Order: sequence, then C-alpha cells, then structure tokens
Amino acid sequence: MKTTLDIPDETFRQVKARAALRGIPLRQYVTEALDEKIREEGAHGGALPTPPWMKGFGALADLEEENRRIEGLIAEAFGRIEPEDET
Repeated sequence: MKTTLDIPDETFRQVKARAALRGIPLRQYVTEALDEKIREEGAHGGALPTPPWMKGFGALADLEEENRRIEGLIAEAFGRIEPEDET
C-alpha cells in the first residue's frame, strides 16, 4: 500500500542515512521500524499505551457525570422549537 507521510526534514535525513548504511531501501527501514513498534506495544498485553495527556488529566473520568448533565442541558435548550420559529 502506498501512503504519504509528512516527516520533519532532519528526521527524514537521519532515517534515509541509516537505511543507506544498512544497504536497504528507505521503505524497508520504515516498515521494520513500524513492525518493531507494533511488537513493542503488543508486549504490553496488547493494550495501547495511555496518551501523555490522559495521564495528566486522569482521563477526566471524574467529569463523566458532569458531561452528561451539560449534554442534557444543551439537548433541552436546542431540542425545542420556539413558538416564533414554528411554521
């Protein structure tokens, strides 16, 4: 499969140079790196790592009830049609 990636110039140069030093195409080097990353994550029980922002905010679990309350208020306010808007 073909895809397009936006890679920072310095990273691209380093990856291209490392692939050349190993005598392999850039495509193979990148594929091997991605395979290694997938295996690494699989070693953690198949679960994806927690994103850094979730660690800092505790996944905002304590706001779940408040979010539902706010969503209900929004649905109530925007879900009704004002008499002047009825046709």
